[in-house]
Amino acid sequence: MPALAFVVLSVLLVDANTALGQPPGGRPRVVLPPIPIKGDTTHTLTKHFVQASNVKKTPDDNGFIQRWLVLEPIRKEIVRNNILTEKYLRTTFSADNFSTDFTVVPKNGKKVKVGGQELKWYALDSKTYNFNLYHFTYAINKPPYGVLFWLVTVIDCPEEIKNVRMTAGVNSGGMFWLNGKEALILSGDRDMIVDNVTSPLLTLKKGKNIVRGAVINGPGMCNFSVRFLDEKGSPVKNFSISYE
Repeated sequence: MPALAFVVLSVLLVDANTALGQPPGGRPRVVLPPIPIKGDTTHTLTKHFVQASNVKKTPDDNGFIQRWLVLEPIRKEIVRNNILTEKYLRTTFSADNFSTDFTVVPKNGKKVKVGGQELKWYALDSKTYNFNLYHFTYAINKPPYGVLFWLVTVIDCPEEIKNVRMTAGVNSGGMFWLNGKEALILSGDRDMIVDNVTSPLLTLKKGKNIVRGAVINGPGMCNFSVRFLDEKGSPVKNFSISYE
């Protein structure tokens, strides 16, 4: 019985400390350093990404777009992802925008100012079908939580492709545009599910098409995936991808 009483008392103390947000004795909780991604303690991009080049890039076998220009994260005070309503996303993306021209293609390595923050563009190829923004922030040694990312890629079509749909999945909220026009929005606190949201029918014009995206996250992981599907639901792959 004494042993049982000790266990019960210990559990109660743990619960109390958790509820109060501090350890016994009223001392401030120690802020532990972030846990590094397994196998990567040097903050390098090469573990999950390849520096994009002028070499022709096409979608992967399932049509996913892996080459993106990504801007360093814009810091946002987001403590809960349930605030990512459609109204919040539209207001935030409008206010914290690097350019009101949604067809502009930034230069790789160029720095821009957004909300008083000077941020750099990176042209990267993801090694997986999805683009993991949490891994990106770790690689460049930037905060992974409470962040907004801007994304741009260029799709070059040899011929016009009609009646396609853009599909996307994000964690946690996001929005994508094609040639300056809104294609789809992903509001709420979402997991990254392939083809989670699908656009209305679109046309990829002959030549260059500009895809812009914005992904925002509070706590937790952050990544996205994008591809185009034809009327039969098959991946569209007959185009090349560049960052300029």
